[in-house]
Amino acid sequence: MSVPEAIEIRPPAAIDAGTSEPQRLDRDEQKARQQRSRRATFVKWLRKVHGWIGLWGAALGLLFGTTGFLLNHRGGPLKVPTGEPQVSVVQVPLPQPAPETPRELGKWLKQELKLAGSPGRAQKEPAHPVAWGERSVLQPEHWQLTFSSPHENTAAEYWVGNGYVTVKRSENSFLATLTNLHKGVGLSVGWVLLIDTLAGSIVLLSLTGVLLWTELNKRKTVGAVLVVGSIVAAVCMGLI
Repeated sequence: MSVPEAIEIRPPAAIDAGTSEPQRLDRDEQKARQQRSRRATFVKWLRKVHGWIGLWGAALGLLFGTTGFLLNHRGGPLKVPTGEPQVSVVQVPLPQPAPETPRELGKWLKQELKLAGSPGRAQKEPAHPVAWGERSVLQPEHWQLTFSSPHENTAAEYWVGNGYVTVKRSENSFLATLTNLHKGVGLSVGWVLLIDTLAGSIVLLSLTGVLLWTELNKRKTVGAVLVVGSIVAAVCMGLI
């Protein structure tokens, strides 16, 4: 009588453990490759964004760096002259009937003389008595208006009851015009939006620069501490 051969029965767990280890290693390697590929793609895209934003910021930064230098040397021992303004004064006859308010006068002057810039806040001094020797004289109402733009400034002075208004215009030199652009004197909406793009580009440059540093450097904690510390130091210095 033949004895049946013994059949070795392996536990299912041992079979799975012996056959799935290479497959698990392959899956882990594939995941690691995918992560490295996504990271490389993100860093490449981040560099492009950082570069294009930096190009735009550099163009406007050159202008504001030059005008900032002129502002820093507008006085003191290292003064850089920007040229004297050309001044002209005229007496402009008023229409009949004359404007009744400073706002109406400003609109009429802007249209009549083709003035640059928008009228600023008008100063209105009411009529009041003043001493004239031993007499008291009623001084009429007095209006003052200003029109400001980067390349010229215009001031209008009017005594209510006169048939004319005195207008004084000062034309700025080229360097003075650049300085006014930096200070934001009499700017249009288009220029304000342009400056907003410069501010936005500086913010984006800072963010993309920090992201690039953290992606390319393993010491991310050190970078975060440096960024936060720089911001805190700048705010503290500004408040002193």
